[in-house]
Amino acid sequence: MKAVLTPLLLLFAAITTNAQSKLPYYEIPKETKEFTSGSVISRMIDGLGFRYYWATEGLTEKDLEYKPSVEAKTTGETIDHVLSLSEVIKNAALKVPHKKLKSEMTFTEKRKTTLENLKQASDILRESDDVSQFKIIFGEKEFPLWNAINGPIADAIWHAGQLASFRRASGNPINSKINHFTGTVRK
Repeated sequence: MKAVLTPLLLLFAAITTNAQSKLPYYEIPKETKEFTSGSVISRMIDGLGFRYYWATEGLTEKDLEYKPSVEAKTTGETIDHVLSLSEVIKNAALKVPHKKLKSEMTFTEKRKTTLENLKQASDILRESDDVSQFKIIFGEKEFPLWNAINGPIADAIWHAGQLASFRRASGNPINSKINHFTGTVRK
């Protein structure tokens, strides 16, 4: 009895842990029924989250150390930059000043934090009909949310593309079953 029960308990624990650690943006959330300024910016962030999820899914230590040239940033350094951009986006949605991150994190922690930052910002903005209330705040300077679109959101989308390119160049291409147009994964 013990021999049967132990593997079953381990399997249950593994399934429970996996369910609890599921990250946002495996697929893009269902779209809203109405187009509002908040829902459009939210959808842009969701698209970024989906692209980042798959650009970083399954990266190896070799991938993280890859850089296309001597002057370029490594994949790991690019991930650090996208994490910082996700903090700017999240803080704008929360209406709080941006502060630089100081803690050391593993790649897994950085990836999780980035995806959760994007999801939190998207959820807040999706519910807003008037995004003029949201600002990017750096110290005493405030910038309208317009700057988030052409600033950290566009920049992070750009870098998600770099990450996908870097991983292909390091021999670990992105999952071929993802569909960027629909935000889904073929089964």
